[in-house]
Amino acid sequence: MQPTTTRVRAGYALGSLVTGAFGTVPGLLLLPYLTDSLAVPAAVAGALVLVPKAWDVLFNPVAGRISDRVGARRPFLLGGGAATAALFAALFAGVGDGWGAAAYVAAVFLLCATAYAFFQVPYVAMAAEITDDYHERTRLLAWRVAVLALAILVSGAGAPAVRDLVGGADGYRVMGVAVGALILVGTLASVVGTRGAPVRRDPAAPSARDFLVALRVRAFRRLLAVFSVQAVGLGAMLAGVDYFARLVLGDRSAQTALFAAFVGPALLVMPLWQRVGRRVGKRTGLVVASALFAVAAAGLGAAGVLPGAAVVAVMAVAGVGYAGMQVFPMAMLPDVISSVDGRRAGLFSGVWTAGETLGLALGPGAYGVVLAVGGYAASTSGDVTQTSGAVLAALVGFTALPALLAVLPLPLLPREETPR
Repeated sequence: MQPTTTRVRAGYALGSLVTGAFGTVPGLLLLPYLTDSLAVPAAVAGALVLVPKAWDVLFNPVAGRISDRVGARRPFLLGGGAATAALFAALFAGVGDGWGAAAYVAAVFLLCATAYAFFQVPYVAMAAEITDDYHERTRLLAWRVAVLALAILVSGAGAPAVRDLVGGADGYRVMGVAVGALILVGTLASVVGTRGAPVRRDPAAPSARDFLVALRVRAFRRLLAVFSVQAVGLGAMLAGVDYFARLVLGDRSAQTALFAAFVGPALLVMPLWQRVGRRVGKRTGLVVASALFAVAAAGLGAAGVLPGAAVVAVMAVAGVGYAGMQVFPMAMLPDVISSVDGRRAGLFSGVWTAGETLGLALGPGAYGVVLAVGGYAASTSGDVTQTSGAVLAALVGFTALPALLAVLPLPLLPREETPR
């Protein structure tokens, strides 16, 4: 197959504005929105963040098989992305506090997650169809992860800044509209940019039996397990940034610097990780990246006694590892799919994104449980003085938990597919 064109690579990569924003902002701000604006207890708030995304674990494979049967990805990108943008703006537009407002957030988040599935699953599936070349896929996914890093940086640093600039409930509302606009831009760019990209059609009707096909493939199952478990740790770290900056560092505004330090390196080190992948393979590259992330995350446990510049520097090292933890599994996925049945790319991608979604949802849930164990006190203003146990919980959930989950599943990594 011919190398991908710059337009297709750029168009496909810009879809990560959608996945980056949706994957980042709810995980970053929804938990503090519930605990510190709606006065929802931490453990309950963690469950409210988890349940709508847990629904996607069941629904994502359905969305994948539907797009496989239709045989077109871009219409799903357009419809799913536009609906996600509108519902995201509504997500943070709730009024009041307590259980009524929490129920509104849970319901809208469920609808938003469903709409997002119709964008995300066909989008991920396209990587296995755009090119059959082993190294070209790494190149394609490196572009995607670079834009993903930019999207996470812009949304992850910008969303809290907008919230804090406006302040109060209005700050969350304005932030929701701004992020919804970013999602819409990514949707339109990906639809236009991937026009003419190859797509495979599988007209077979979906069945419950089909959804087990992917999980019966040992290489896919093991790769998914690694990626999903690591996603739990990343989700916990993402959810903990606000609490870590506010309770451990004593400066909520440090959240922006931490995010920039974590995501910024990804924009610079993608060529490095590409060379690592070519030299030692994607599997070994993932092991190296995961170990680097784990060491840096554990090192942040000393943040209470480190100068601010050192904390930011260690966060940047974690960001270098994070970049590799994203690009290598996503570059290995199309290889696994093509080695089995490329016609069912949507099905495999649906199961993959279901695992990723569950992992990223379990992260905030796990962090909420850690906060609850530490005795974190919920409020409507966020200015409650927390106990030393709550401060310790905020630190452990942000450092030790992600470090452990980065390396724990690595023995499950499958053998790498031989380049063609």
